[in-house]
Amino acid sequence: MLLTEWLHRHDGIAHTSEIYAAGFSKRAVGVAVSRRTLVRVRRSWIATPDCDPALLAAIGAGGRLTCVSQARRLGLWVPDDDAVHLVVPPGAGKTKAANGKIHWSAGPAPVHERAPVDPLINVLHHVARCLDSRSALALWDSAVNKKLIAAAVLERVRWRGRRERRLARTASALSDSGLETEFVLLMRAIGIGVWQQVWIDGRPVDALIGEKLIVQLDGFEHHSSAAARRRDIEADARLRLRGFTVLRFDYYQVFFQPELVQDLVLAAVAQGLHLAA
Repeated sequence: MLLTEWLHRHDGIAHTSEIYAAGFSKRAVGVAVSRRTLVRVRRSWIATPDCDPALLAAIGAGGRLTCVSQARRLGLWVPDDDAVHLVVPPGAGKTKAANGKIHWSAGPAPVHERAPVDPLINVLHHVARCLDSRSALALWDSAVNKKLIAAAVLERVRWRGRRERRLARTASALSDSGLETEFVLLMRAIGIGVWQQVWIDGRPVDALIGEKLIVQLDGFEHHSSAAARRRDIEADARLRLRGFTVLRFDYYQVFFQPELVQDLVLAAVAQGLHLAA
């Protein structure tokens, strides 16, 4: 196996001690760097030229990637955040990273001192301490829904902080995106109870309020095709013919016009649209 191929299987970056342990020689590393097929990051880290810039920034600053930055690499829902989040070892001196956000606390999971990225449990630990409660819960829910970790496992982790323990109790696999979590929190804030992923007419609806008020939520990349849009229109029509009221909100409305969403739901409830005839 070529060194470049091996690195691509290891996040595109590795400490030279790990490279040598894998059977590659110092000469092979030196030749690759001199030919610019690989790049040297700090003194003892080697990376591929196409390595994730956020990962390069974290290693270059003497830390490892964590929090929102690593969550994004794992494909989780994350809020808009351009900063590079990195955690540095305990006792580290001054650390500077361009556009970086430095985390100092250690998560509950042990980490190899030369790991370029934090494990998921530690990523969630930093998320809980870094983001506001709603965004943190949305990201935790995303990890559970994508089956990267089970809710039961989260509850058994020995979290040290109250925020992490509260998130572990609250995180649910029912929300299939941060969008659904945010909507539930918006409803909770105005005293509206929500049932999630209730099966009606042969398919799950995003939220059911009372007996007859259905809320469907469209994610950021929803309706990427006309066919998907037609399916949703048909589904909404079928639900209305069964006596349900259907409200549909998109990502922008839930996250950036929360008062509008709350007001419309409250108006629907005030009209009794959530009650069976």
